[in-house]
Amino acid sequence: MPPTLLAIDTSSEACSVALQTGDEVLFRFTDQPRKHAELILPMVDEVLAEAGLRLQQLDALCFGRGPGSFTGLRIAAGTVQGLAFGADLPVVPVSSLAGLAQRALREFGWTHTHAAFDARMGEVYWGSYQANDAGNLELVGRECVCVPARLQQAAGIEAEADWYGAGSGWVFRDILETATGSLLQCEPSLLPHARDLLPLATLYWQRGECISAEQVVPVYLRNDVAVKSAPRPAKD
Repeated sequence: MPPTLLAIDTSSEACSVALQTGDEVLFRFTDQPRKHAELILPMVDEVLAEAGLRLQQLDALCFGRGPGSFTGLRIAAGTVQGLAFGADLPVVPVSSLAGLAQRALREFGWTHTHAAFDARMGEVYWGSYQANDAGNLELVGRECVCVPARLQQAAGIEAEADWYGAGSGWVFRDILETATGSLLQCEPSLLPHARDLLPLATLYWQRGECISAEQVVPVYLRNDVAVKSAPRPAKD
């Protein structure tokens, strides 16, 4: 029986929540930039109410820990931290890039995905993920943030042709393909979705890779972003 998990992702323009209970997944998803802080907790309440569950009945919480939008990552980390403190639950952090690759696997069957977000300032957030024999995604090379022309060195990957591309970072497609090899297909408009954090979080939870509420932090990848802890939501 899979664990009962609540996932939150606000790492991009999209805001989403997903609840895994048994073999059922309930979710809410909206693409409304700058409304994440306003929408996230009502979405959590909605999926819990639909499932007839209280927060304390969950096995764990999970969230898209980054990289991605700085503000979005702080909202997700702060929200999940506050919920975890209140319900005394462990937390499973999941890479937002891995979550995007998982969505590409779910929707398109892509087993080799270069996930890339536009990091602004002429840079991309990057992670290459491939499915192993068990169907679980594994990181190839390393996640990084860099200018597209330096991608191969920064990510530690070889140029190969049998890959797909997903995410807003593929606005730099011509430069990225020079470093990675030509793509079979590319979906620059694909956004992270909380429901795709659940298979990854389930695997990590089964391995015991959970953290406490106090340990919840966003992962920005940029060295010049010095935020050591996520903010706890203010209490009324």
